Amino acid sequence: MRRARPSLEIFSYYLTTFAVGAAGAVLVFEQQHPARWAVLALVVAFGLLSLLVFKPGVWARRGWAHALLGVQTAIIVALLTLVPEATFFIVWFYMMSVYAILALPRREAYTWIGGFTLLSLLLLVVHEGLLGGLVAATIYASGFAFFTVFAHLTHRAQQARAESERLLRELQAAHRQLQDYAARVEELAVAEERNRLAREMHDTLGHRLTVAAVQLEAAERLIPTQPERAAGMVATVREQVRAALRELRQTVAALRQPLESDLPLEHAVRRLVADFQQATGLTVHLTWPADLPPLAPAQRLTLYRAVQEGLTNIHKHAAATQAWVTLEADGAHLTLRIRDDGRGPQADAGGFGLRGLRERAAHLGGTVHFGPAPQGGARLEVRLPT
Repeated sequence: MRRARPSLEIFSYYLTTFAVGAAGAVLVFEQQHPARWAVLALVVAFGLLSLLVFKPGVWARRGWAHALLGVQTAIIVALLTLVPEATFFIVWFYMMSVYAILALPRREAYTWIGGFTLLSLLLLVVHEGLLGGLVAATIYASGFAFFTVFAHLTHRAQQARAESERLLRELQAAHRQLQDYAARVEELAVAEERNRLAREMHDTLGHRLTVAAVQLEAAERLIPTQPERAAGMVATVREQVRAALRELRQTVAALRQPLESDLPLEHAVRRLVADFQQATGLTVHLTWPADLPPLAPAQRLTLYRAVQEGLTNIHKHAAATQAWVTLEADGAHLTLRIRDDGRGPQADAGGFGLRGLRERAAHLGGTVHFGPAPQGGARLEVRLPT
C-alpha cells in the first residue's frame, strides 16, 4: 500500500534540522579544518538528497526510500570520520527516523531506527570513549525515542485524516448516487401516476361513452317509428354523460376513488350490470359468492374495473346476446370470470383497456387472461391473491 506523504509541518521540521546540521558544517569551515571542503561537499550532497523527499516517487516505491536512507547514513558516517568531534551531525539521524516511519512499513522503519541508534552509539564510543560515549548515547537515545514516537503519532494522524477524506469522498459519491436514484424514482412515480390516470379515464369515460354511443345509435333508428322510446334512450344517454363528467372530475382532481369506499363491491357491480343491461339490451348473469373476504380498496377497484372492461368489450366486439359474470373465492385467491356467447376474441378487442387491467392486477400480484371460452365466445379471467 502506498505510504502517505509527510505533511508540511514534517517538511518544515526536516528542513530546520538540516539547517542546524548545515550551521555546524559552516563552523567547521570557519575553523579552517583540513577537510572543510569535503565536509561542505558532503553537507551539500546530504541536502540535495533530502530534496528527494518532496518527490512522490520516493514515497510510492520502498526501494527508493531504502536507497535514500542508506546513502544519507553513509554521508553521516563519512562526516564523522572526517570530523570526529562534530557529533552534532548525529542529529540528522533524528529526521531520518521520522522519514523512515513515514515512508516505510513499521517493521522496516524500526529496523532502520535501531540501526541509527546502534551506529550513533558506536560513533560516540569511538570519539568519546566507552564511558563518555555511553553517557552521550543515553541522551541521543532519548532523542531517538522522542522523535520515533512523534513520527509514529504523526503518521497515525495522517492515516486517520486520509481515511476520513476517503470516507468523505465515498459519502459524497453515495450522496450523489442517492440524488440520482431519487430523481429516477420521482420520474417513475410521475410515469406511474400518468398511467394510473390514463387507466382511470379509459375505464370511466370509455365505458360510459361506449354505452352512450350505443344508445344514441339505437335512438337514431327509433326516432321515425318510436319517438317516445327514442326520447327515453336519449334521456338515459344524458344521465350517462353526466355520470361520465362526474367521474372525469374525480379522476383529474384525484379526490377519491370512482368506486365509493362505503359502497360494497357487490352492490356496485350489480348497479353496473343493471345499467349495462338497460343500455344495451344484453342479458348478464351475475354469480356472486355468499361469503366474500374483506378486500383492500385497490382489490375492489380492480375487480370493478375488470367487470367494466369485460362488459364494454363484449358489447363492442362480441356480437353477443348474453354474458356471464362470476366471482369465486377459494380462500387464497379471488377469480373473476367474464364470458359471452358471441363470436370469440377479436384482433382489436382489449387494447389499452386490457393492458391497463393487466397493470392493475400485476400491482396486486395477480394475473389476467383473455381468450376463447370452452363453451364458445370469449372469456376474461382475473385472478388476485387475497
